[in-house]
Amino acid sequence: MTAFTGVILAGGQGSRMGGQDKGLLPLQGKPLYQHVLQRLQPQVNIVLISANRNIDRYQASGCQVIRDSLPDYPGPLAGMLSGLRHSQTEWVAFCACDTPWLPQDFVARLWQQRGAAAAVWVTSGQRDHPALALVHRALADDLEAWLLRGERRLMQFMREHGGHGVLFDDDEAAFRNINTPDDLVNEEST
Repeated sequence: MTAFTGVILAGGQGSRMGGQDKGLLPLQGKPLYQHVLQRLQPQVNIVLISANRNIDRYQASGCQVIRDSLPDYPGPLAGMLSGLRHSQTEWVAFCACDTPWLPQDFVARLWQQRGAAAAVWVTSGQRDHPALALVHRALADDLEAWLLRGERRLMQFMREHGGHGVLFDDDEAAFRNINTPDDLVNEEST
């Protein structure tokens, strides 16, 4: 049986949330990242949280918190690089801290449909979700070189490394992101 590391990407600036740490915003009485953790943890062997501020609050979860190795918040790829570098397993499942309704078989489905690819990501009926991905640790060096060249396009990196999307034809709501204060209000009312 293959072991997996899960990484919750919570290291962004929260610019669409007015600079607030999105993973710590409350949803239904608990921080947003904890909804993701609750769904991801049963699917993997260990969970890491990629965060660049409020480290102590994320550490309260009992998970190891890792930081970007590159300065200036270069985006989700920097969190992915950090996750790949800190992983003790060959395969790393990534998910954003703002996807609280992540399917409870997300990792298994990506694993089963990856073929020989070193990277796969969720594709739903409406769009690609490249931050919901399963990536092999061997891509870490190439990813670091990509970032050092100033590249930030996550899906392009994965495609250029033989990756492909995996169709999840679930209810689109499973992949809703909470990006803005309005999104958070709408989730509270559903």
